[in-house]
Amino acid sequence: MSHGRRWTICFLTSSLMVALASADEKAAARKPLTQAHAHNDYEHKRPLLDALDQGFCSVEADVFLVGDELLVAHTLFSLRGEKTLEKLYLAPLKERIRANGGRVYRDGPTVYLLIDVKTEAKATYAAVDKLLARYGDMLSTTRDGTFRQGAVTVVISGNRDAETLRRQKVRYAGLDGRPADLDSDAPVHLLPWISESWSSLFRWRGDGAIPDEERRKLRDFVAKAHKHKRMVRFWATPDKPEVWKELQAAKVDLLNTDRLADLRRFLLEQTSAK
Repeated sequence: MSHGRRWTICFLTSSLMVALASADEKAAARKPLTQAHAHNDYEHKRPLLDALDQGFCSVEADVFLVGDELLVAHTLFSLRGEKTLEKLYLAPLKERIRANGGRVYRDGPTVYLLIDVKTEAKATYAAVDKLLARYGDMLSTTRDGTFRQGAVTVVISGNRDAETLRRQKVRYAGLDGRPADLDSDAPVHLLPWISESWSSLFRWRGDGAIPDEERRKLRDFVAKAHKHKRMVRFWATPDKPEVWKELQAAKVDLLNTDRLADLRRFLLEQTSAK
């Protein structure tokens, strides 16, 4: 075999290996990661899309009602007219669901959209509910107390108009609960989550071992929520693998992060290690 031909075969083999590695990476990225929650998702370069590329199954959008528009931003000062809840989240989700045979990830689980209401609860929820109704065919829906899970499940956080949600005969969202709701007898479809700030309950920041007392407190919190079939999420958790490991060990359902690629890598490594 000539030197030139040998070089060509080596080059093609190397190129094929790179292509296969790239394909494996893309396939892994598309793997739905049901524990992955994108905190302040709208602050990423491509809201929603960056998280979905990493396999996230939960994304968070802060929403302000300005006139009759639902704008997505972290503060009033960063509001932009083109960044609406519909344009950034609902419309692209609908397009993706259509392309994937009725799911966000083909044959995948429901994906959560956490809407954190930053303006007055009642007026903002009225606008949110009106918008969600236009996308009702893709959303988890409760009708006369009967829950039907859709491709996307919406959860309302922040300034919550809890009374209106409780009274609705047709509802396209559930409520993000707080520790005070741990013993609530509300149905799961109304109160699917319990969320709380990490620092309001725990002092451990991932340095050294978690104190035994805090570990017991964490696991008791999760066990109480799970007893009522509710999911658990902590926000403002330290973005560290040491903390993620402890949360996983405690069976926390959603790991809150701003570091999408790092959490994805951690979750895939944990899966492959089992």
